[in-house]
Amino acid sequence: MNDAKLDHFNLAILRTLQLRPGLPQRELAERVNLSQNACWRRIRQLEEAGVIEARRLVLSRQALGFGLVVFSMIRTRSHSRTWLAAFREHVLGIPEVIDFYRIGGDYDYMLKIVTRDIGAFDLIYQRLIDGFEIDTVTSYFAMEALAESRPLPV
Repeated sequence: MNDAKLDHFNLAILRTLQLRPGLPQRELAERVNLSQNACWRRIRQLEEAGVIEARRLVLSRQALGFGLVVFSMIRTRSHSRTWLAAFREHVLGIPEVIDFYRIGGDYDYMLKIVTRDIGAFDLIYQRLIDGFEIDTVTSYFAMEALAESRPLPV
């Protein structure tokens, strides 16, 4: 981090914003014991330094009907940059894939997929494998989210 130092004020700002991204700036400044102007300057520095990438609203999967969470592990024989670029674009075109990682180990990619039910997942699966040579897709179905979207430990 170049311009913004992670002192106790900045860490307090980051902790608070992770839990309450829509908190009014006046209230945030009070919580971290800074003036509103000083708090605003620090937030801008953290954004410019790339520490704060975005502020997001967290939606309830359950309330919106996305009751099924699937972790799909993919193994492929194709490892070229061209194949990866095409596969990345293909996967990112599937809105139900909310996390997508290239990983080390027995598999090459891991996807977190949210959907309504097993029938909807089957349609996503068919779309996922369409047009790509994939050796193995192994999917794990979450039975219960014990902890999800936890804040970073700053």
